[in-house]
Amino acid sequence: QVDRYLYHMRLSDDVLLDVMTRFQAEMVKGLGRDTNPTATVKMLPTFVRSLPDGSEKGEFLAADLGGSQFRAHQVKVFDDGKQNSQLESKFYPPLKEVIQGNGAELFDYVAACLSDFMETNNLKHKKLPLGFTFSFPCKQTRLDEGVLLGWTKHFKVRGVQDTDVVSSLRKALQKHKASFDIDVDVLALVNDTVGTMMTCGYDDQHCEVGLIIGTGTNACYMEEMRHIDLVEGDEGRMCINTEWGAFGDDGALDDLRTEFDRELDLGSLNPGKQLFEKMISSLYLGELVRLILLKMTKEGLLFNGKVSTALLTKGKIEMKHVSAMEKYKEGLSNTKEILTELNLFPSEEDCIAVQHVCTIVSFRSANLCAAALAAILTRLRENKKLLRMRTTVGIDGGLYKTHPQYAKRLHKVVRRLVPNCDVRFLLSVSGSGKGAAVVTAVAYRLAAQRKKIDAALAPFLLSLDTLREVKNKMRTELEYGLKRETQASATVKMLPTYVCGTPDGTEKGKFLALDLGGTNFRVLLVKIRSGRRRSVQMYNKIFAIPLEIMQGTGEELFDHIVQCIADFLEYMGIKGARLPLGFTFSFPCRQASIDKGTLVGWTKGFKATDCEGEDVVDMLREAIRRRNEFDLDIVAVVNDTVGTMMTCGYEDPNCEIGLIAGTGSNVCYMEDMKNIEIVEGNEGKMCINTEWGGFGDNGCIDNIRTKYDKEVDEGSLNPGKQRYEKMTSGMYLGEIVRQILIDLTKQGLLFRGQISESLRKRGIFETKFLSQIESDRLALLQVRRILQQLGLDSTCDDSIIVKEVCGAVSKRAAQLCGAGLAAIVEKKRENRGVEHLQITVGVDGTLYKLHPHFSRVLRETVKELAPQCDVTFMLSEDGSGKGAALITAVAKRLHNIGQK
Repeated sequence: QVDRYLYHMRLSDDVLLDVMTRFQAEMVKGLGRDTNPTATVKMLPTFVRSLPDGSEKGEFLAADLGGSQFRAHQVKVFDDGKQNSQLESKFYPPLKEVIQGNGAELFDYVAACLSDFMETNNLKHKKLPLGFTFSFPCKQTRLDEGVLLGWTKHFKVRGVQDTDVVSSLRKALQKHKASFDIDVDVLALVNDTVGTMMTCGYDDQHCEVGLIIGTGTNACYMEEMRHIDLVEGDEGRMCINTEWGAFGDDGALDDLRTEFDRELDLGSLNPGKQLFEKMISSLYLGELVRLILLKMTKEGLLFNGKVSTALLTKGKIEMKHVSAMEKYKEGLSNTKEILTELNLFPSEEDCIAVQHVCTIVSFRSANLCAAALAAILTRLRENKKLLRMRTTVGIDGGLYKTHPQYAKRLHKVVRRLVPNCDVRFLLSVSGSGKGAAVVTAVAYRLAAQRKKIDAALAPFLLSLDTLREVKNKMRTELEYGLKRETQASATVKMLPTYVCGTPDGTEKGKFLALDLGGTNFRVLLVKIRSGRRRSVQMYNKIFAIPLEIMQGTGEELFDHIVQCIADFLEYMGIKGARLPLGFTFSFPCRQASIDKGTLVGWTKGFKATDCEGEDVVDMLREAIRRRNEFDLDIVAVVNDTVGTMMTCGYEDPNCEIGLIAGTGSNVCYMEDMKNIEIVEGNEGKMCINTEWGGFGDNGCIDNIRTKYDKEVDEGSLNPGKQRYEKMTSGMYLGEIVRQILIDLTKQGLLFRGQISESLRKRGIFETKFLSQIESDRLALLQVRRILQQLGLDSTCDDSIIVKEVCGAVSKRAAQLCGAGLAAIVEKKRENRGVEHLQITVGVDGTLYKLHPHFSRVLRETVKELAPQCDVTFMLSEDGSGKGAALITAVAKRLHNIGQK
């Protein structure tokens, strides 16, 4: 009979899955900036961004307002690795005139209770941080601020809605400070649900959901920042207070609400509001049972149709009665006793029926609660892109704690609805008060961490004045390198390349190009056509250079190069042809002519012996002679930077600067011959290979070098050399990041203070990882995966810090590179004697091409530091291959003109 009567309260799994889907849609609505105003589930950001990690410590106060009593707590948190804490609490009875009076009285009452608590616990002489648990819907814009949206749970205090409750509490405390000598600093405003999650999170670091099922009901969970439109920023996570009690206020649950739900709502303090809460929370379940029993009695189904005063009196049946009647182990005795106390004089059949009504009502509550919780767990799992997820839900609330069957039912239904989530339910022992203290402790920890991280990264933040200073110093060093008397001691070598022209479009023929500049070596055949069908066709083959050859003898290195050339000529079927060859040799060379290049010193990890101070063209000719298989006409030895300029110059005659921002860092540009004192002649121009990587080797930029730069330099193959390159090039940026990460880990700010074996390995952090980690399209989850590939087990917070470190290092690199380039374009402007210069820079290098922000920061810096120069950046296509062939072609053209 009861089953038939309450048929609509029995919800199948299909119905619950449907409720779950509806709730998920409401969550999305609540998170969207445009849809939030009309969403019933408000999804309020709490500004709690981090869960406890076990390193919190200190003494904190907590004030807890929102339940049946006001509570004050003193919480001591110990950083002893055992998650230990001490809690002292005192309960204060709620005064009806306070909870239904005005705001000033309420906050005075809270301040008076805190003052009494501090006096009782001898805390008056201490200044303590306080976490304020305020269990009502608030809109927060900071952790220590919250505007009350509306009262719930029988509270009706005037003049508080739409005001900041933290500033009201601070005012009340200020008044008491003078009278009672107490000094309290309100650091965090916390919802009781968030407090529950944080309390449980302190004991179990998998806890990322908080659930309250008591007088009220609510849930919170850790959401990805990128999904929270209401808060700026995409990094990390933030706890969202769903305020799910209002789910259905727009009619979304009308098909599930019964006549009893409607009647209960009409008789409540807030008709039409908190409809989901009214179907779930203990504040209403007793009343729901009363309304059902009343109707059944009126229809003669119970108590012989006799309606007692108790059944007519609102609030007469409470949740404690419902819980007691559902204690099945005690048979019907509890039910009979309670009903008799209510003057209902039941028969045994009445007792069975009433017990069944209680079961259906409380079971529906657990079912609905499980469906909404399952929606949250599914969202968490999808956010993490996991097929199966392990997580913990922290729970508090009288209904969950005291009802004999509720917890078991809830667990069972949740596990049925989300079989791919392994959920642990953890009861919050010390309640939401300790949670507020934990939130405050976490905020304290994060503030201390932030200070240390800022201190570590501060030297990487370069002011405009500092960048101007770098530009001016670079300009001074450029001049030193061009002057005869200072060139020998100059750090920026300003090497003449004997490339005296850029392409004019008449170049044609077949050319070979060699490209040596990194761990790979390329041989190319380049066919250049002129005239209307102007084009460049390229065929190439890549050969690896093993480490033992890079760091062996010079003879072995050049024999390996010639072996590669022989393979290529055979592969292309051109072994007999004596083709003109351009040799891109991307290391500092001093040239006496276009086909003579003496190696100044190895860079980029090369260490082949008996090469420095030797002519590399002669060494190549010797190796060809030793092999005695073919002959080549070596026309030009070329730097990759010059090749980059020439490639872009073929497309744009305005290109007179070449920039490489990749494994290495360098610039070349067309300089007026009259300014190059170390080469005879004053007519025309010549390309100068600045070799600017050595800028600062004389100590002129020591003021901006950090301890991390010094560590990277000392651990490199060439300590004290190429200092500017070590701050700006891809070869070293990852290593700078690694040094910073080690330092932050030693300070306990990263990776739980554990330096993993992989982090100890030099070179583990390649620059490509910087580019990937800094990508705007990459969620923190993917950042964590990259770090896991590197053997670094990171938390969400770790990933944010790593991303920030990468950003600081790469931004500085781009700015320093921009400051150097600004010095070059300013020099070009002055050379031409113009007020305003228009010029193109040909650019190559993986850092410029692949890093998500490097090119933008570089361009912005040049614009800022050289405002009279309009600089166009042009990406070079294969400067070291195509460029070498074009230089060879231009050299041949100029040679032929000279001969004529």
